[in-house]
Amino acid sequence: MIGRLNHVAIAVKDLAAATAVYRDTLGGRVSDAVPQPDHGVTTVFVELPNTKIELLEPLGEDSPIARFLDRNPDGGIHHLCYEVEDILAARDRLIGEGARVLGGGEPRIGAHGKPVLFLHPKDFCGTLVELEQA
Repeated sequence: MIGRLNHVAIAVKDLAAATAVYRDTLGGRVSDAVPQPDHGVTTVFVELPNTKIELLEPLGEDSPIARFLDRNPDGGIHHLCYEVEDILAARDRLIGEGARVLGGGEPRIGAHGKPVLFLHPKDFCGTLVELEQA
């Protein structure tokens, strides 16, 4: 059901500093910062030959990333994003197998302009999983 790894998301306190590490220290190609108000974050993507790294900075105090950083003050891996061919079919199959879909279960438009869903970390080995329609 899952396809390729689309990205690994890393929560950071300071997006400019994190971007500099990936661009200047590691020599990565990074996108411009883009506010995602529907998700409460500002994102930067680091392009890699086989996937992407998504840097997430809270956009306001109510951001889920702000809460994550409260628990993890140094930041860290927030979620993994896998591509699926049909997000609704994937959702229905996962629910049928007992998985919990967060946020009411309806896809929302993600940072790439495609439908996404998040799956409860307790159902996936302690890892928050994002599914994105390919």
